[in-house]
Amino acid sequence: MTTVHRPAPAPRPYRPRTTRFPRVNPPAAAPVRRVPQDRTLARDLALPLGAVGAALLVTALMLAGATGQEPVALVLFALLTAAVAVRARPVLAPVAALVSWMFYDGFVLHQRAELAFQAPDRTSLCVLLLAGVVGAGCAAAVRAVRRS
Repeated sequence: MTTVHRPAPAPRPYRPRTTRFPRVNPPAAAPVRRVPQDRTLARDLALPLGAVGAALLVTALMLAGATGQEPVALVLFALLTAAVAVRARPVLAPVAALVSWMFYDGFVLHQRAELAFQAPDRTSLCVLLLAGVVGAGCAAAVRAVRRS
């Protein structure tokens, strides 16, 4: 005996189920932190560039034959020290003055790369330290005015 069955339905095409993930709201954007103006690469490179500047200044003074004129050279080194101290971190101002003093004392006063600590050497060290402190103080004052 034969039985008649109803025809089977047509096969459905394969569709993968989509996984529904819960919706998560993105976190609120954090406020943008402004980097202070005084945190620049120049502050980090001021001391090495100051040492290079002192070496170039000594070279220029030697080529010009002005190493015998100590007061003029001391003024130039004081200006260089103040300029480096303005750009450097305030903690490094004495180090900048010491580097300038070593070039001044070794190549201008003694001219044979010898360091001494006699009266003219101490005077020039004090002058260069004072120039470094003045430069760092002026830079700190300008930064304080900008912040307020």
